[in-house]
Amino acid sequence: MSVEAFLKKILGGADIEWKKLGDVIQLEKGRQLNKEQLSDNGLYPAYNGGISHSGFTDIYNYDENTTIVSQGGASAGFVNFVTSKFYANAHCYVVLPNTKEVVTRYVYHLLKINQDRLTGKQHGAGIPALRTNEILEIPIPIPCPDSPKKSLEIQAEIVRILDAFNELSIELSTELNIRKKQYNYYRDQLLSFKDVEVEWETLGALAENLDSMRKPITSGLREPGDIPYYGASGIVDYVKDYIFECDLLLVSEDGANLLARNTPIAFSVTGKSWVNNHAHVLKFKTYAERRYVEYYLNSIDLTPYISGAAQPKLNKKSLESIRIPNPSLDDKKRIVEILDKFDALTSSMHDGLPREIELRQNQYAHYCNLLLNLPKPEAVGA
Repeated sequence: MSVEAFLKKILGGADIEWKKLGDVIQLEKGRQLNKEQLSDNGLYPAYNGGISHSGFTDIYNYDENTTIVSQGGASAGFVNFVTSKFYANAHCYVVLPNTKEVVTRYVYHLLKINQDRLTGKQHGAGIPALRTNEILEIPIPIPCPDSPKKSLEIQAEIVRILDAFNELSIELSTELNIRKKQYNYYRDQLLSFKDVEVEWETLGALAENLDSMRKPITSGLREPGDIPYYGASGIVDYVKDYIFECDLLLVSEDGANLLARNTPIAFSVTGKSWVNNHAHVLKFKTYAERRYVEYYLNSIDLTPYISGAAQPKLNKKSLESIRIPNPSLDDKKRIVEILDKFDALTSSMHDGLPREIELRQNQYAHYCNLLLNLPKPEAVGA
């Protein structure tokens, strides 16, 4: 169905009136809640404007099914919809629609599609904040303004469509979290060898170290190309030439991620590549051996091998001293085959759940733009 036909079906020929969001909502700011009033056993979540609640309390100041917008801090501009009674703290804007003119979830979806715009409007040199007018000035289309009942019906239909896409993304995200927990469980079970006798070897005995072939290039001297240029946590740039043309395992040599582990510290690369001196370069005889060591390194605590607190470093000597269980090649193949399936399901942007979630989020954004950026009245009637 074309965009024009879809809109015609939803609107049924209705006129559209554009208003400022401030014309159809009230915007209130939450009130400061004492830390002593927060409790893990409280009845109601307390929101201080962040992406998630900051604790629980036994009092509430707003009812369920309410839209909130973060007012201050790094998350200023983030839009949330709270389905339970809750306490809105000081850094939280509460959106109260005039329900005779607009449907509550209609306003939520409008704000959600404007979330990037709002987060980009943060101001202040210290703690970022969001001004009320950045919310109140957002344009909102009101279908069939001369018939409030019909207008609310059309808005409700738009909400139904957008909620369906949103719900699918939530279900997929929930499924992804479950699969990640399964993946971590099976990885730990397969790599623990608690009840199995297995030989242990140092990493230096299992892999060929190619660190001496690395060559850093400052950004100003890199010739642009299509060859990935790798650093401690992955691709840094793309360059014209390459050092390696084989399958390798790169391991972070330095950087805060060695301790934070926000991204894997060991990652496989294939084909042509250039590696700077912030990642160790390891070569293995087989795919199974490389991926086995990759999974193992990403599953264990490497703190005993890391030096420096301010500038964490995993030097070559320490890297090669890491002791790794060394089962037979057949066992490594079996372990890798199982973990590869979980990894593809939980990480792949080609055919895994993250790809499905991205597609559904893109669909949601597309229909939000379609349904909440409705044409001007003269265009509708054309």
